Amino acid sequence: MIVTATEFKNRLGQYLDAARTNPIVVEKTGRKTAVLISIEEFERLTKTEDEFWAQKALTAEKEGYVGTKASMNFLMEKNV
Repeated sequence: MIVTATEFKNRLGQYLDAARTNPIVVEKTGRKTAVLISIEEFERLTKTEDEFWAQKALTAEKEGYVGTKASMNFLMEKNV
């Protein structure tokens, strides 16, 4: 569903309810500027992103990433 910012402002409660099942795209001056989603969808997306970056970190370590402790030691040596 796509609504104007004015419509969104005037009917906020209605769109809060609607966002529980479908994203609400808000347009301002003819441009899409924001999306209202349910808290459940937000949490799902956040969890997915966290899992993605955790996997990227594991892959980096396996491919030779030195890890946090070694990185900090290296940085401390360079600051001396």
